[in-house]
Amino acid sequence: MSPADPGPAARAAVHRRAVEAVRWGMPAVNYQMMYEASARAGGPGDNQIVFWPGLLDWHNQTLTPNPDVIYVMPFFTTREVGPVVLEVPPAGAEGSLNGSIMDYWQVALEDVGPAGVDGGRGGRCLILPPGFDGEVPAGYMPLRSDTYQGYGLIRSVLRSGSAADIDQAVAYARQIRLYPLAEADDPPETAWVDASGSAFDAAIPYDLRFFQALDRTVQAEPFLHRDRVMIDQLRSIGIRRGTPFAPGPELAETLTAAAADAHTWIDAAYEEVFRPFTPTARWALPALPELITATEAGFEEPDAYPVDARGVAYSFAFFSSKHLGKGQFYLMTIADADGKALDGASTYRLTVPADAPVTQYWSVTVYDRATHTLIRDVHRAGCSSQAEDLTVNDDGSTDVHFGPTAPAGPGSNWVPTDPGGHFEALFRFYGPTPSLYDHTWRLPDIEQTPDHRPTG
Repeated sequence: MSPADPGPAARAAVHRRAVEAVRWGMPAVNYQMMYEASARAGGPGDNQIVFWPGLLDWHNQTLTPNPDVIYVMPFFTTREVGPVVLEVPPAGAEGSLNGSIMDYWQVALEDVGPAGVDGGRGGRCLILPPGFDGEVPAGYMPLRSDTYQGYGLIRSVLRSGSAADIDQAVAYARQIRLYPLAEADDPPETAWVDASGSAFDAAIPYDLRFFQALDRTVQAEPFLHRDRVMIDQLRSIGIRRGTPFAPGPELAETLTAAAADAHTWIDAAYEEVFRPFTPTARWALPALPELITATEAGFEEPDAYPVDARGVAYSFAFFSSKHLGKGQFYLMTIADADGKALDGASTYRLTVPADAPVTQYWSVTVYDRATHTLIRDVHRAGCSSQAEDLTVNDDGSTDVHFGPTAPAGPGSNWVPTDPGGHFEALFRFYGPTPSLYDHTWRLPDIEQTPDHRPTG
């Protein structure tokens, strides 16, 4: 009896490990895609702030971004310069910030703004490199990072959707500063990169490019202790720290197939995330409880490491909050009231009840179900309570319409969809209040309606 051919078994092992590498590496590749998009927008990407001096449109192809705030994204590295200072202004008449500072794996170091470490008073956050054992100067809020690189997602919240208030929110955001602690006595000008003039494509690629990006993350940062088990796993698929990633044709084919299979698994697992927030509607917090707990604990729990849940979450979103629910809260849906997938060729209505549980604003945004990015080539991505031309019903409720054509009448509450695909909807609560959590205020399901009549 001849010995078994090890070829198929070996290929199956590589395929299996490649699928696991996609699940494990998703948040780092997600970061890497944004980092490289920022570098394409204006420079090397290190210790600079990328921003959009206006509301986002579909040219921003990050995962489920918020088009109703001013986005500010500081990208930092402490590798060469040591501790890095991030100054945030105090909240007040000039504006208010909402956001988090994260490491390379998108684990929140702290939140900033009224719901953050500064309590809205502003101040100087000090991002410390791995293993830092030096003295933290007085007057700084230390943020200890396990990685050299990281970024912040900071939102400058609008007072209204008027042009003047958008400009005000931009001017307020521009008070943020980023510079090395070593230069704190005479801080250099912060490098600001306007990313609004071109495409900012950070969507996840489910092919060989995923592993190429994953290799760049492995080369960029040391393995964290919790991830050392992945060293041999990655080596078996051609990714090894200090060695160029150069898969031959057979390995490249296996990796490409594994990326596609991982995508299929992730997409199925994504649908399992939607556990209703209330028993009367399909809206759900788009993150499993075990992931929220692990994230807030910095993935340092001794008996939990929800890699699968984390991989799914960062396949459709970026950013983590140190204290989820304090500054903002999210509900998401992929189905209508009848449980059917939201179809871009159909028309729908969402009635937002009066007295929404927010101190700042609410919004609902639609995304391409296939990519989790803003739908391409549409002029509007969502509807916000801050819109100047929002139509409100006599009882204080607001009807939001979704579909490929505008309904008859005022179009300010209409969100266009792509008739050639499916979509998902994300409802944001900024400054959430108790009636959201005790369910005395409830968001109803999106309902399918008769076809809209085109308005010309």
